[in-house]
Amino acid sequence: MSSRQHPLSTSKSAFKTIASLFSSIFSHKWGRKFVSFFLAGALISVTMAACTATTDTKPTAATSPTTGGIPVAQTKPAGEPKKDVELTLVSFAVTKQAHEAIIPKFVEKWQKEQNQKVTFKQSYGGSGSQTRAVIDGLEADVVHLALAADTSKIEKAGLIDKGWEQEYPNDGIVSKSIPVLVTREGNPKGIKDWSDLEKDGISLITADPKTSGVARWNFLALWNAAVKKGGSDEKALEALTKVYTNVPILTKDAREATDAFFKQGQGDALINYENEIILASQKGQKVNYVIPDVNFSIDNPIAVVDKNVAKHGTKEVAEAFVKFLYSPEAQTEFAKVGFRPVDETVAKEKQFVDLYPKVKDLSTVKDLGGWDAINKKFFADGAAFDQIQAKIKR
Repeated sequence: MSSRQHPLSTSKSAFKTIASLFSSIFSHKWGRKFVSFFLAGALISVTMAACTATTDTKPTAATSPTTGGIPVAQTKPAGEPKKDVELTLVSFAVTKQAHEAIIPKFVEKWQKEQNQKVTFKQSYGGSGSQTRAVIDGLEADVVHLALAADTSKIEKAGLIDKGWEQEYPNDGIVSKSIPVLVTREGNPKGIKDWSDLEKDGISLITADPKTSGVARWNFLALWNAAVKKGGSDEKALEALTKVYTNVPILTKDAREATDAFFKQGQGDALINYENEIILASQKGQKVNYVIPDVNFSIDNPIAVVDKNVAKHGTKEVAEAFVKFLYSPEAQTEFAKVGFRPVDETVAKEKQFVDLYPKVKDLSTVKDLGGWDAINKKFFADGAAFDQIQAKIKR
């Protein structure tokens, strides 16, 4: 058996010692007074400690309020108001409706999160014309153009840093669409495919590829379909010469082409963005249009103009705006006005699945070798488009 004393025996001995001490103290008059004062002091100390613990409940930097032991999220103040900032957005004509819906949402978000007021200067026009304007001195902070080739021209002018395509999702593509064929009510000329535009007696409205990015996409859609049908560049050149012979006037941009067809009653058919036609339908205009089975993806890039944002001190807000354009909130606004969303979640929403039917045979810029090859082959001085114009003596 262990020689250590049992704890209970030790406790009994201690209690006896304490009892003997208190008996000795209480037997004396001053002893009783001492104990009374001691107990009173102890009671006051306990009461003060309890009051302090009850009233001091505000969280400090190291604590946070809780509900049932679970931390409650706190909204951080935006801080002192920052100096107002102005962004200049330069974009191609048919994006205006979308940006006018998106910009207020970004302004509100930025004000709430950064306590800074943002205002926008906006410029819309043909993509080629807008590109030249930026290169010539229009100090855009952000450019949203119809094709990457235009953005690359601004890069080559030293205003946008190389590698801009990798800075944002989808190689910098923030909106997209396809070309469609718009006809008169009832389609009296029986236009169902690109090749129908070659026929005699057809009047086609489209913009000038030299000034309009939309028109370049139209040209590529026509060429792509002609090559797939005819099998050679020679056949395609012949087919497109017939098509452009049927164009009475090449408008400066897509918006002018739309106005010529709908408001001025020109032409039997119009090639335009699907988004432009959907927007017209939403405004109550009855539109008859056909989506050809063989088609071309129209991809529109976004970029921050690095040299200008450095000069203006707007880099942070410009980059934030571009990122916001990829958000489901912004992509929903693009989709509402006719652009096919680049956000897969938005694209899968039933309202947009129904609105944007899948194209059977959809080609891209990469299928034609990229924009450098495309510009050299089709749109440079003396290239395919100029050859076509020379043949029809326009």
